[in-house]
Amino acid sequence: MRDFKAARAPEPTRKWLRLRVRLLAFFFLALLGVALGRAVQLQVYERDKLRGLAQDQYVRQIEIPARRGDIFDRRGTPLAQSVEVDSIWVDPSLLPDVKQAARSLARALKLDAGELHARLGRARRFAWVKRQVTPREVEAVKALKLPGLGFTKEPRRFYPQRELAAHVVGMVGTDGHGLEGLELAFEDELSGQNSRLSGFRDAKGRKLLVSGAPDVFERQGASVTLTIDRHLQYVSEKALARAVEESKAVAGMALVMEPSTGEILAIANHPRFNPNTPAREARAAIRNRAALDAFEPGSTMKAFVVAAALEQKAIQPDQLFFCENGKWLVGRHTIHDTHEYAWLTPQRVLQVSSNICVAKIGQELGRERLVQAYRDFGFGERTGLALPGEGRGSIPFPKAEVSLATQSFGQGMSATAVQLTAAWAALANGGMLMRPYLVSKVVDPDGVVLLENRPTEVRQVVSARTARRVVEMLESVVAKEGTAPRAAMADYRVAGKTGTAQKVDPVARGYSDKRLASFVGMVPAENPRVVILVVVDEPKTDVYGGLVAAPAFKEIATAAMAHLAVPPSREVPLPSTALPVAVQPPPSKAVPVRTVVEVAVSENGEPGAVRVPDVVGHAGREAVTKLLSAALEPQLLGSGRVVSQTPAAGSLVEKGARVTLELATRQ
Repeated sequence: MRDFKAARAPEPTRKWLRLRVRLLAFFFLALLGVALGRAVQLQVYERDKLRGLAQDQYVRQIEIPARRGDIFDRRGTPLAQSVEVDSIWVDPSLLPDVKQAARSLARALKLDAGELHARLGRARRFAWVKRQVTPREVEAVKALKLPGLGFTKEPRRFYPQRELAAHVVGMVGTDGHGLEGLELAFEDELSGQNSRLSGFRDAKGRKLLVSGAPDVFERQGASVTLTIDRHLQYVSEKALARAVEESKAVAGMALVMEPSTGEILAIANHPRFNPNTPAREARAAIRNRAALDAFEPGSTMKAFVVAAALEQKAIQPDQLFFCENGKWLVGRHTIHDTHEYAWLTPQRVLQVSSNICVAKIGQELGRERLVQAYRDFGFGERTGLALPGEGRGSIPFPKAEVSLATQSFGQGMSATAVQLTAAWAALANGGMLMRPYLVSKVVDPDGVVLLENRPTEVRQVVSARTARRVVEMLESVVAKEGTAPRAAMADYRVAGKTGTAQKVDPVARGYSDKRLASFVGMVPAENPRVVILVVVDEPKTDVYGGLVAAPAFKEIATAAMAHLAVPPSREVPLPSTALPVAVQPPPSKAVPVRTVVEVAVSENGEPGAVRVPDVVGHAGREAVTKLLSAALEPQLLGSGRVVSQTPAAGSLVEKGARVTLELATRQ
């Protein structure tokens, strides 16, 4: 039998087997090399790209704006705050029907369906539906039960005082960035650190894990405290609005400044606007005219011409000037006075506001010294008020004789309301010009003071003696023979000056028949606590500052004296019916008595205490004005007339205390 075990395979077969094994080994090694190369490519070279693609499938990141810092008035009353509200977003890739979803969302949120559909169609995985929505809108959207919707908290700017000081505070856009006023000027300080909120979803869009929003206080901006006094701001805005409306003017502005420090206590503009609803407001109403606009101030500049001439000894206080009986020919031009005057002293020049005589005083001063005097008082340069776009005005050199004459009474030059008020404050402050400022301090959330403004002396413009002499002259302006008797106050001495300036017609390149009526004054004149400027633009009923602006000045000054608890300048005789018969003085002797304001702040012997006035039965506006005049803070509940008040009338409370008024409409 044949032995198969001993048989050997043919040599060619064995060689072919080895070859196949080697080929198979090489093939697997090649596959392993390709896999290794692909792994290196994915893990090393394409790692970041693949990571991004993966995160795009399950990670959602939404940038959460930081909570803006608050803005306060000088007493800590909030003028601008941020509150947390809901914003709605969606992942369009998870919507079964984008067009139908856009229609449903637009109907619930009162949006344009076409615009929303286009916005969702452009987005891949994230799109805002509507930001800063109301709780009712959130419930309406949740009721739709659409997949891919998300809700996140965002800070929304809120202005609790509504129109009050809106031109100063400014406003922000939907993205939370400042657009106007201090919101824009202090954008970096008010803005905090933005954060990003991350969430994870599975393949069907179901929420697996969402990281909580960071603490709002950790990303809050710095707070800004202003020099504005809310009470005086309210009174100024109301008085200005009344002056503009009664004179049928197009606009107006008013400022209240403390002359010894340069602090601006109120800066009002009319028309007003509500920064909570900026989309509904006209662009012209948002402009802060008092800080940004330069205008020809008119006769309010005459006080500086007289002060500079006295300081330079170009004229004497008792010197007489011939006023040409109302008409004066200068070259080819004729300068007019409102009335015909012959010889006047500098005091009478200011009292009756003679253009001709003040032009002659300007001639005595000379071109160079007139321009330098205006610049010394701060005209022609920005005050640095921290508001964007602040005007600087212009003081052109008067080459012609008529230019010298017109600039002497405030025409042919321009200034801002802040410059004019600050210059008058220099006269009230013994000739020392103070830098006006609006922001008191800026403090970050940790309490670190980032910015603090303090009273800063700019320069001594005129001597204290000259300033005092000019102020005494200006007191005659509010006398019966002056141009502004309506600015006179019963209990306080007032010094001021009217202005009625022609407005330039930019088309005709000349002066139009439109006017700027103004009055600026200080009170009390013997020791000024406030300087008040009121400007009414294009009045229709009357064009003179003494008739249009002076009453508003008086209204603001009356409230300011009460709010600041300034003792009266004058002693008022007590009517015979005010005292019992047993204590009435002889008829020949008048008894000085304290006014209501003085009694209110010192009756109990405790400084700062006031007696609550009785406002039951008054209309809401009347009650608010009466409480503000007594240095109290009104809080209104309802509308109509006052039916009850807390604390009760006659109660002694601290100055600045809140008085709650319940109002109702009679049936």
